[in-house]
Amino acid sequence: MNTYKTGLFSEWVARVFLRLHGFKIISNRYITGRNTNRAEIDIIAKRGNLIIFVEVKHRKTIQAAWGAISNAQINRLRLAAETFLMKKRWSGDARFDVIAIYGWHISWIKNAF
Repeated sequence: MNTYKTGLFSEWVARVFLRLHGFKIISNRYITGRNTNRAEIDIIAKRGNLIIFVEVKHRKTIQAAWGAISNAQINRLRLAAETFLMKKRWSGDARFDVIAIYGWHISWIKNAF
């Protein structure tokens, strides 16, 4: 399986994982617009008064997954999330999570950045 297909599969696993934890998937692979220097948010999910923006990383180790997220990417994700929240006029809580998939393990890091 190539890295693109592995990424798609990992995002599917993460969506199933979130559903099992009571979240409703609002969007996956959300992009704010072409040529805006903003990021693609892998998953946006909602439970009650909370929206989470999830970055999914599939690597060989948890350290490699965490290390694959750069400061520039974090800034782009924040801009994309702010755009989404403004469009939806969201007044509830929001946070950024990371779901790291390594081997047969899943780690869910809440309030990651």
